[in-house]
Amino acid sequence: MADALDSKSSGLRAVWVQVPPPVLFLSRRGRDHQSAALCFKKTVMPKSKILIADDNLTNVELLEAYLDGVDCEIAVAYDGRETLAKAAQFQPDLILLDIMMPKLSGFEVCKTLKQDPNARQVMILMVTALNELGDIERAVAAGCDDFLSKPVDKLGLVKRVENMLKLRHVTDELERLRRYIDSMEDSTRPERLRQ
Repeated sequence: MADALDSKSSGLRAVWVQVPPPVLFLSRRGRDHQSAALCFKKTVMPKSKILIADDNLTNVELLEAYLDGVDCEIAVAYDGRETLAKAAQFQPDLILLDIMMPKLSGFEVCKTLKQDPNARQVMILMVTALNELGDIERAVAAGCDDFLSKPVDKLGLVKRVENMLKLRHVTDELERLRRYIDSMEDSTRPERLRQ
């Protein structure tokens, strides 16, 4: 719904368009239609969710300690099948995934998640002691988004995690805006063109 407000004294016309967050504010000054300003109020992003998947309790505790300063909710899985179940239940934004796990390997988990329409947008960071070129190629072929070799340094892990979470949230926001624009175009299109 759009509302307009005219001010004769300032020659200003403002139009507010309510968009499920963020709020879109369009402004045109005077008769200069070329000086339209488009501003977005900062959207409050939901708290990020990270799933740590590793069968080694020491590795899990170390990763949790390293991520202590990152504003996120963390869940843990200790084998491949549990990782798939937790991913479906917890719906993480990012999975820190070990390759060598019981029941299903990290490669199998990654491939399964990337083939699932409900989970394919989840960012996957493979964290593993395997560092041969063939392992990296297999991880990329399975669909992982990034690869980090053990031993993991705190700064490298935290920066990668922060960047991947930002990318995930920006991608989600772009998709939401694309759907909104599509719905606006559909609602403004004459009835005969919609068919």
